Amino acid sequence: MATHSDNNQVTPLTTDEPKDAGPSQQQIWRQSTSQLESTWQTNCEDGLSTTEAKKRFAEHGPNELEAKKVSNLLRFIKQFNNSIIYILLAAAIITFVLHRYSDSIVIGLVIIANALIGYFQEISADNALAKIKDLLVSESFVIRDGQKITLPSRELVPGDIVRLEAGDSVPADLRLVEADNLNIQESVLTGETDSVEKIEEAIDADDVPLAERQNQAFASTAVTSGSGLGIVIATGRHTEIGKIQQDVAEVKAKPTPLMQNLNRLGVGLSIAIVVAAILLFILGAAIHVYSLPTLLIAVITMVVGSMPEGLPASTSVVLAMGTRQLTKQNAIVKTLPAVETLGAVDIVNTDKTGTLTKNEMTVTDILTPEHQYQVSGVGYDSEGAIQNQAGNDVDWQNNEHLNWLVQIAGQTSDAVFNQEDGQWVLTGEPTDGALTALYHKLNHTEPTVNEIDSLPFDSAFRYSARLVDYNGQRVLMVKGAPQTLANLIESRGGTVNAGVMKEQMSELTKQGKRVVALGYQVISQEITEIDPDMIGKGLTLVGLVGIIDPPRPEVAAAVKKLRYAGIQVKMITGDDPDTAAAIARQLNLADSPKAITGPELNQLSDDELAKVIDNYTVFARTTPADKLRIVRAQQSLGHVVSMTGDGVNDAPALKQADIGVAMGIKGTDVAKGAADMVLADDDFTTILAAVKEGRHVFDNIRKTIRFLLPTSFAEGLIVVLSIVLDQSLPLYPTQLLWINMVSALTIQFAFIFEPVESGIMLRGPRNVKAGILSRMDVVEVIYVSLLISGLGIFAYDTLVNHSITALMGSTMTLNIVIFGKIFYLFNLRNNHPVVSKYFFQNKMAFYIIALLIVLQLGIIYLPFMQGVFHTTAINFHYGWGIPIIMGFIVLVVTEIVKLFRLHWNQLHKDRIK
Repeated sequence: MATHSDNNQVTPLTTDEPKDAGPSQQQIWRQSTSQLESTWQTNCEDGLSTTEAKKRFAEHGPNELEAKKVSNLLRFIKQFNNSIIYILLAAAIITFVLHRYSDSIVIGLVIIANALIGYFQEISADNALAKIKDLLVSESFVIRDGQKITLPSRELVPGDIVRLEAGDSVPADLRLVEADNLNIQESVLTGETDSVEKIEEAIDADDVPLAERQNQAFASTAVTSGSGLGIVIATGRHTEIGKIQQDVAEVKAKPTPLMQNLNRLGVGLSIAIVVAAILLFILGAAIHVYSLPTLLIAVITMVVGSMPEGLPASTSVVLAMGTRQLTKQNAIVKTLPAVETLGAVDIVNTDKTGTLTKNEMTVTDILTPEHQYQVSGVGYDSEGAIQNQAGNDVDWQNNEHLNWLVQIAGQTSDAVFNQEDGQWVLTGEPTDGALTALYHKLNHTEPTVNEIDSLPFDSAFRYSARLVDYNGQRVLMVKGAPQTLANLIESRGGTVNAGVMKEQMSELTKQGKRVVALGYQVISQEITEIDPDMIGKGLTLVGLVGIIDPPRPEVAAAVKKLRYAGIQVKMITGDDPDTAAAIARQLNLADSPKAITGPELNQLSDDELAKVIDNYTVFARTTPADKLRIVRAQQSLGHVVSMTGDGVNDAPALKQADIGVAMGIKGTDVAKGAADMVLADDDFTTILAAVKEGRHVFDNIRKTIRFLLPTSFAEGLIVVLSIVLDQSLPLYPTQLLWINMVSALTIQFAFIFEPVESGIMLRGPRNVKAGILSRMDVVEVIYVSLLISGLGIFAYDTLVNHSITALMGSTMTLNIVIFGKIFYLFNLRNNHPVVSKYFFQNKMAFYIIALLIVLQLGIIYLPFMQGVFHTTAINFHYGWGIPIIMGFIVLVVTEIVKLFRLHWNQLHKDRIK
């Protein structure tokens, strides 16, 4: 084993070093084989000795990923640590002390339900870490003591020499010292489906993006063809996949915008109610309106009556309804608050491959010496045609160049398609798949290949060839890089219009398309083997094909609607910037989409990145760490960010985003575990439906809050006004309990059935910093509370001791509060006048009101209910007529205010225009 060293030695990582000091950051790609052997104190012929390997294993630890374990009990207890839970606990204790056991039980169940939701979400996030741990391969071929042995991958150490063959998974991060036609599928890290061609030579560059480090192989990626030899440069948590796991682990869960708004609202309400209660007690004690024990009970009654205990339950039900609606549209939401977060999103970051595009490399353009054509049919679809510039189908079979091109495409491809669950699944290289798909679209059959010999693609000469018997001739069919085939023809004495071909290639590459040239030459019937030296003599270049992973047909329309809704769509991809920018322009992601690459991002500090992040639409050649930085930079500017992805490389950003969206079909288990929502159909357009439902959910939550607050405060104000006016309480504590209980069971749930309002997607994302209620909403809460409570006190004071008894007056006041709620409900249901075509739109509201009235009939006329709730049978005039009139007054006043409000908003909108 070599033990020498030089001045350029790079010290291998120890387990105590930070993850960002890994070898991949130390320009390992620049070193020669001799420098690598010196750096890692190894030998490519003999490998490490067993003794040295054991020593390094003790130093570096096993080559595996470990997720930190957290006590499930501690995780569950932590769910109770937020302000909403504190307020609910206080309400539960107060209601229990006041012997309102039903309220106390309901609130307790809400607390436990919220804790369980948070607990299972954390379990889900931990599952993502565990799934990453399972990605490392179990066994590897290693050279030790001069022998090639099979070794458990967990025993690999830096400096080990690992042999790679087609079909292997890479067990650790390697620096390649041999690469024989080696291609590795690295989508787990980069998100791009094309296999990467690997080399063994050093790369002379200061900074090389992860996706372009051709002389390195990374843990958990897969060898698709060829073979190679590499030196282990990182194991376990120091590998690139290990860094992803650590990034996922380090991303801290944070409350959704809705929960932040509700927390602030809950804290504000509780402080206001408690302060009001203290002032009221001091005032009552000063004017001696009641005895102190009676005053204390009155104040506590006011606090409990004013506290909107039903708010968390109502919010949860509205969110659950939204979750259910999204499930019907193939969007599976894992946490209830995530539903509403979608409605607040103003940036949708998305991967390119498989999300915006089909993840199906497709021939879209054909260039022959005479003409340019397009190919219809997206992806691997079995229907398609060759069309001219005018969009008309051409008779390709009677066009010599086109006919030869299609036949060569089918005859030289090894790709095979199988239909699974109604979708075409490719076995083979993506470029071959594109050529096979072209043949299928035009012929609807498999090509008949009479193969005699084949020459596989080799990076050294950049073409492949197949010798076949075709139409009675022995034909050598060739495909490869256009410049390579042109050079072959010219080197054998042929001619190629290089200027035209270069111009055609430039046109396609600017569109982000991969260009492949196809040609053929007829040879002697006696030849049975391909000799590379004979290729080019008599070779006819029949044309070039432009290949790209095309945009999904439905995505452009969805992007357009998202932009109308005020939402920016950003592309984050590991692909080439030209290809990414071309797709961005096709989908119209922005008026003039600008692109930036991962290496360019790395030259910016976090502060510098935050200043320019909004200028870019396309982020290309990005690493998982880059994606995380991008999301954080956007969030630092106050954006509510959605991240869409399907690979392991997307997991950190999915978890960091305000809402992570994973693909359900092609997405990895790691991505699904880190995300908040999973698209069961892998359809980007589902995001549009999810955003719409998110806004709908917030509308209904806001209506519920606007309804609950004034009607709850009205109950408390009746107590306050009674104390201030030095009179007996119109409502008994049990009646307040009844109002809250029947409201919690009936009328407050009417809003969950409200349909989506027209124009909801034209409003733009809501300002999450502005809170749930606007200033006008706060004014509305105040005047409606005073209106309902004032009407109740006025009716009670006017009629009691003049026309009716105190018991009848109390029953009447109870109904005034109930009918005040009923009529106010009609005002709040939508932004249209109450008398309009939308009046009967929510039929469930009428069923709920009917149920509430039946319950009111029960409490008033059933003898056993009268005893518990201090009610009495009352005639229609006082018991129902006056409450209905008072409720109608509430409706008229709130409708007048609504009309003024709508008029003001329209004027304000026109002035902005």
